[in-house]
Amino acid sequence: MGRMWSALPFDVWRMLRFGAVGLLNTALGYSLILAGLALGLGDIVSNAAGYAAGLTLGFFLNRQWTFGGAGGFRPGAVARYAITFVVAYGANLGVVIAAMSAGFIENPFVHLAGNCLYSIIFYLGSARFVFVGGADDPDALAATNAKWPGAAT
Repeated sequence: MGRMWSALPFDVWRMLRFGAVGLLNTALGYSLILAGLALGLGDIVSNAAGYAAGLTLGFFLNRQWTFGGAGGFRPGAVARYAITFVVAYGANLGVVIAAMSAGFIENPFVHLAGNCLYSIIFYLGSARFVFVGGADDPDALAATNAKWPGAAT
């Protein structure tokens, strides 16, 4: 089995697209967090609802636009996305729980700080682990040519 790490070079435009998707995710997710807090759902449930909505939106937008869906749906992408989410969300939740234990209960700025850490971890995971093997990945192109000569030309 080939390696799972992206061979794509540092790409400013891709980072900007990821950032644009992130802004949409953040707007949706943070709005749901604030709504949940206003409805009295508490920190954990509000945070989970916000991230669940953002996660779903982000997968489809990042797969198609940020990381180039031209290569089609890549096997294992959903599982890798879920793993990356668990790591990034765990870091976010760690910030929220640490702040709660320090007395910052239902504080929107705590969630914003957790969101920043989450975003950094999620970009790195998406770029280097989740959305690999696309049409612009030289290793994927070589593998395709090896299996089906002339198919990628």
